[in-house]
Amino acid sequence: MTIRTKLLLFIPLLVLLVNSVTFFLFQSGKLVQQSYNQMMDRLLLYNESIQTVERNLGALHTYLLNPDDSNYELFLNSLNKLTELRVMLQDHSDASLHSAKLTSYNHMLDTFIEQEEAAFKAVTAETLLTSLDHYEKAEKTAGFIREDEQQLVDLELSIYQPIYKKIQAENKTMYLLGAAVFIINTLLSILLAVWISRSITVPVSRLVSRVKQISKGDLQHNALTYPAKDELGLLAGAFEQMSGDLLEMIEKVKESLEKDRLVKALELQALQSQINPHFLFNTLNVLSKLSLIEGAEKTSDLIISMSNLLRYNLRNLAHAVTLEDEVEHVKEYFIIQQARFRERIKLEMDIDPSALQQPIPALTLQPIVENAFLHGIERMEKDAVIRLEITQDADGVYISVSDNGNGMSDEVRQALLRLEAETENKQSAGLGTKNVFKRLQLFYGVSGLVSIESKLGEGTKIIIRIPSGKDGEHNHVPTVNRG
Repeated sequence: MTIRTKLLLFIPLLVLLVNSVTFFLFQSGKLVQQSYNQMMDRLLLYNESIQTVERNLGALHTYLLNPDDSNYELFLNSLNKLTELRVMLQDHSDASLHSAKLTSYNHMLDTFIEQEEAAFKAVTAETLLTSLDHYEKAEKTAGFIREDEQQLVDLELSIYQPIYKKIQAENKTMYLLGAAVFIINTLLSILLAVWISRSITVPVSRLVSRVKQISKGDLQHNALTYPAKDELGLLAGAFEQMSGDLLEMIEKVKESLEKDRLVKALELQALQSQINPHFLFNTLNVLSKLSLIEGAEKTSDLIISMSNLLRYNLRNLAHAVTLEDEVEHVKEYFIIQQARFRERIKLEMDIDPSALQQPIPALTLQPIVENAFLHGIERMEKDAVIRLEITQDADGVYISVSDNGNGMSDEVRQALLRLEAETENKQSAGLGTKNVFKRLQLFYGVSGLVSIESKLGEGTKIIIRIPSGKDGEHNHVPTVNRG
């Protein structure tokens, strides 16, 4: 179970439990309070009704003795108040446990109101004896009302006394239940907090200890073992996987450094056995001048071309050159090959001068032309043609090197495009062409720059497409050994 699931599951459940208990206690208290309020409302109405009856009787007596306007208003106000109370008691009679007694009480109030109104009307009709008679009847009715009001109060108290005791017992039970729930919730909260915190802090502490251990260089001992499948378990597993990969990588780096040390030693031995390039160039220049003095101009030109070819091949291949440099290098190479093949071969060039400043990796065109000689036209007795075309348009620069030689099978063509050199196959174009394609891809940061059109017996055409704006994604050219 993940940490997120734990938090989203247990905390809402705990909150729901607390809220449920709180709501239950609230509803129970609300019911008790409602019952108590209803009883108190009736008791207050009984008390207020008898007080209003007494005030009405006093106001009527005062008005009978002195029937002026002020006493008239006082009596009417008291009568209206009594009428309102009568309506309120009628509303409470349906909810009372002794509604029959309360209905009788309401009827006496009606009788009292009628007697008062009759006494009041008799005064206005100037029949004093009749009004006094009605007043006496109202006074007797008021006495009955007083007695019934006391009986109603006693009935309310007697009926609600066992209910009240039951409510008290239930309240006591609710208090105990509330205290128990509070204690249980507190304990559950503490246990849940400890469980969740330990499920987080303990693995984190182990992970921190492991990090400190690795920071000291110890990658092999005390690996983390955390069986849980939550986020921290996945993190611990990934961390151990990373430390394992790091240890494996360190071992590989150590092996690679040892290999590099051995290679450097071998290179140093090989360098000690090489001829100084400057000595070689100086020797070739002496031979060229000597041939020129002796009248062998073609030999002199050939030596100069060889010297230029060697100088170009020995330059720093980590820097880009222009297409113009590459074209000149192809010309020097063709001069040497033409000295060998003479009239059997021909180099045709169709070059757009505006494209000659395009940056390109060094030794790109010459290996392709060389493979055209070696695998295309070397065995042709005559009419062997190698054609170099360079054009430029809005889409970029297009370079094509074609020959009318042997061609290649589709299998070899696909292997070259997949950068798979098949050195055992006689039809293979060799490692040089493969490495040229690879260096172009690394230099421009784009794949699919090269396409090959070839059929057996119909020649080969290699097309390089350099998209517009591609001047090389890197500041240097990856150095790849030629085959």
